[in-house]
Amino acid sequence: MSRRRAALLGALAFLAACGPPPAVDPDIERAIAGIKAFDNHAHPVRPTAPGEKADDEFDALPVDNLEPQSDPVRQRGTSPIVIAAHKQLFGSGDRAAMLKAHPTDYAAWALDQMGIETMVANRVAMGPGLPESRFLWVPFADALMYPLGTAQLIRNPDQKALFPLEDKLLRRYYAESGLSAKPATLGEYLTKVVTATLERHKQGGARAEKYEMAYLRSLAVGNPTRAEAERAYNGNGDYTALQDYIFRYIATECGRLGMGVHLHVAHGGGGYFNTTWANPLLLEPLLNDPTLRKTTFVLIHGGWPWTREITPLLTKPNAYVDYSEQLSFDTPHNVAEALRGWLAYVPEKVLFATDAYPFSPELGWEEAGLVAANASREALGRALTAMMRDGEITRERAVELANMVMRDNARKLYGIK
Repeated sequence: MSRRRAALLGALAFLAACGPPPAVDPDIERAIAGIKAFDNHAHPVRPTAPGEKADDEFDALPVDNLEPQSDPVRQRGTSPIVIAAHKQLFGSGDRAAMLKAHPTDYAAWALDQMGIETMVANRVAMGPGLPESRFLWVPFADALMYPLGTAQLIRNPDQKALFPLEDKLLRRYYAESGLSAKPATLGEYLTKVVTATLERHKQGGARAEKYEMAYLRSLAVGNPTRAEAERAYNGNGDYTALQDYIFRYIATECGRLGMGVHLHVAHGGGGYFNTTWANPLLLEPLLNDPTLRKTTFVLIHGGWPWTREITPLLTKPNAYVDYSEQLSFDTPHNVAEALRGWLAYVPEKVLFATDAYPFSPELGWEEAGLVAANASREALGRALTAMMRDGEITRERAVELANMVMRDNARKLYGIK
C-alpha cells in the first residue's frame, strides 16, 4: 500500500471516529440555555385549591371538548418527550404533590423550570396564582365580531362546540359593559360594547387582543363600508361584511390604545379544522392597509404549514411572528429550517413562544411548556449553528440573535425595559 493511500485511509478513519459535528454548537447551546426567555404566547392554567372550581378560562375556545382527532405523535401521553418532561418537572411525584409544595407560587415555579422569565398569558381573564410580575395578559376579541349570534354559522361538529362559547363570552362582555342585550344601532354597539371592552381590557393590563377566528372562518377580511355593516347589523345585509367591519374597527382601536393584535395563523386543533382558512397570505391586505399601520399584528404559531410564505410578510412594518405550538407537533430539525429563513430575512421580528396548553391529563400546560421550551431552544440553536457554519453570521452575531429571539424582540415590542 502506498504511503499516500495509507495516509488517506488514516484520515478517513480519523474522521469516521470523530463523527459529524454536533447539530448545535456547544457555545451557542450554552448561550441559549442561559437566557431567561420571554414567552410570547401560552395558555397557563391558574392553580386552584382543593375543592375550588377548576380553572376554565385558559382559552375562549378550548379544543379538549371537540370530537377525537388523530393527535400528532409528540402530543400523545405515551410520547417519550412527554414522559420525560413530566419526570423532569415532578420527579417520582405528581402535579398535586408539587401544587402542595408550592401553594403560593406554583405557576412561577413552573416558569422557572422552563427557563422563562415572563409569559404572555392568552386567557379570558387572569386571577390569583398568575402574578403580574411574571404573566402578561392577552384576552380574546373574536366574540365581539358576532353581535347577530352564531347559530346560523355552524357548519360542522367542531363549530357546533365552539360557536356557543363565543355567544357566552359576548354575553359576558355585555354584562361587564353594563348591558343586558344587543344595542339598537351599530354605532351604539361599537362604542358601548366594543370600545368599552377594549378599554376595560387595557385598564386591566392587556397588552394585545387575540383572535382565534381561523377556527370559525377564514382570515380573509374584506373592507366593507359603514353602510354595508349597518344594513347587516339591522338584519338586511351580509353578516360576513359586518364581521369584517368590526374586525377592522377593533384593529384600529387596538392601535389607538397601544395594544397589539394576535392572530392564530397555523393549523389548529380539531378534526374539522379548515387549514386553508389559516393561510397567512390572506392577511396581506390588512398588513398593507395604510389605516392600520399603527396596529401591530403578531402572527401566532408561525403560519405552519406556510412557514416559507410567512417570511415576506415580515417586511411589513407592523408584522411579527412567533413559533409557538410548532414544537408541540414538529421536530427541532424541521422548525430550525423555518427559523433560519426568518432570521436571515428580518430577525428583529421573530419571537420565542411555547403555546403551553393543557392538552390532556398527561400533557398539562407545564409539560407542554417544558417540551416546547427545550425543543425551541434546540431549534434556534440548530438554525444559528447552520448559519454560522455556512459563513452567514459570526459567532458573536449568533449569540446576539439568540438574545433577540429569546427575549429582546418581545420586550421591545411590548415596551418593557
